[in-house]
Amino acid sequence: QVQLVESGGGLVQAGGSLRLSCAASGRTFSRYAMGWFRQAPGKEREFVAGISWNGGNTYYPDSVKGRFTISRDNAKNTVYLQMNSLKPEDTAVYYCAADSKSPFVSSGMTDSDMDYWGKGTLVTISS
Repeated sequence: QVQLVESGGGLVQAGGSLRLSCAASGRTFSRYAMGWFRQAPGKEREFVAGISWNGGNTYYPDSVKGRFTISRDNAKNTVYLQMNSLKPEDTAVYYCAADSKSPFVSSGMTDSDMDYWGKGTLVTISS
């Protein structure tokens, strides 16, 4: 069992940066691929970043590529999402999730891939 707790959300002006953190409990965190997802008001949840168990592979959709960076520190059981050049359309609740079935990520993750979810942290970008 893995518990995930996100932090670092807040209100930022367009063009600014935020760094989200996701702290995981459990000894098996380092074996899992991890992902960040987001859900804007009135929209479906979407994938924004994925990272393999050792950080060796990452994947981003075009909407955030070049602006967002996912990383992890297995010694601290934590995964991060650095978000730069933020836009109003990045406003959403951001969720951290774990895929216990595979340590790898080679393409976009879907909700059904993930086994554990955090409760989310709100990111609001003002124009």
